[in-house]
Amino acid sequence: MSSPALMSPYLMIRNAIIAQEFPPRAQLVENALAKKYNVSRTPIREALRRLETEGLVERYGSRMQVREYRPEEMLDLYEVRSFLEEAAAKTAALRHTDMDLMLIERAHQSMLDIKFEEASAAQMAAANRTFHERVWAASHSAALVDLLDRILVHFIRYPGTTLSTPERWSQVLKEHEELVSAIRDRDAESAGKIASVHMEEAKNIRIEMYIDAQEIAPS
Repeated sequence: MSSPALMSPYLMIRNAIIAQEFPPRAQLVENALAKKYNVSRTPIREALRRLETEGLVERYGSRMQVREYRPEEMLDLYEVRSFLEEAAAKTAALRHTDMDLMLIERAHQSMLDIKFEEASAAQMAAANRTFHERVWAASHSAALVDLLDRILVHFIRYPGTTLSTPERWSQVLKEHEELVSAIRDRDAESAGKIASVHMEEAKNIRIEMYIDAQEIAPS
């Protein structure tokens, strides 16, 4: 990972948004950011414009703020990711090397080694991301990896994780095992279907989490 001193203002602000240092609807004022990161306003302005095109920042009147996702946007993101994950799994089944398969299997084993009762949500989410990233890399498609990496940023910002119950964690491990097997057998169709169903189930859980959060939110 790059040292903060070597990071561009774009990366520093982007990382701060992902880490929730700047939560949804937080105002991003050029002067304050320039002072915080010890740079001029010009690179800050350019960074905010770039982040706006990526959907992490939005204009609110004459100012910029961290974008807050609406339910319909969340569903749209899951639909897009499901399509990309299916494509990545299919391509990984066809193009993976022995090294790719070893890395995927190792990532899966790391998840198997996690004890649900002792692990934090962040640890489980990170292990799950690593597994998916290994599958993406095995596709040897720079375009797919780039698109999935961009959309993953939006998912990381969601509060909580869909892996928060023992039942879901066990189900994910089972689905990952099936996906590893399909990739190992170079069964592209099965790999794609498994990846698609996997994301559909995650979407349904995320919807339930959103509804539950709305029900307990103060009126």
